[in-house]
Amino acid sequence: MTLLAGIDDSAPSSISDSVHELVEQHRPAVLAYARRLTDQHLAEDIVQETFIRAWRHADRLHHHQGSVRGWLLKVARNLIVDRMRSAYARHETVTGHTYDTTLPDHTDGILTSIEVISLLQPLSREHREVLTLVYLCGRTLNEASLILGVPSGTVKSRHFYAMRGLRKQCSARF
Repeated sequence: MTLLAGIDDSAPSSISDSVHELVEQHRPAVLAYARRLTDQHLAEDIVQETFIRAWRHADRLHHHQGSVRGWLLKVARNLIVDRMRSAYARHETVTGHTYDTTLPDHTDGILTSIEVISLLQPLSREHREVLTLVYLCGRTLNEASLILGVPSGTVKSRHFYAMRGLRKQCSARF
């Protein structure tokens, strides 16, 4: 049974109504066919594209040119085959640019962190606190004294002796 036979091609609403009726009648069969050939999501995309093509080529769906369902199934099959053969199925992209996908190496930063931790461990807790606040948190000596709740002179003294201790450790290691 053809739905588009005998309609006036100059009446767009009648074509639209006929295609809507065509979708209602044949969508389940086309979707079942597409599901057998591919996965659920791609099958739904294929069915949508099939009916878009039916709407665009409504003139080909007259009764004297064969079965409407046969035409729809053939279009769906061709779309699936085209999709499988395409670069999309092989996860390829066609661009004029090549992008460098290398990621920066964080090994140096990790090794530096390990080395800093090993240098700070022999220091007293007070000296570590001052160095952490000043160098890792970016605080001034006065801000560190307010955070630690000790006089500024004490923080300056702790900073001096902590740096001297680090220099000794570095000269002994390297």
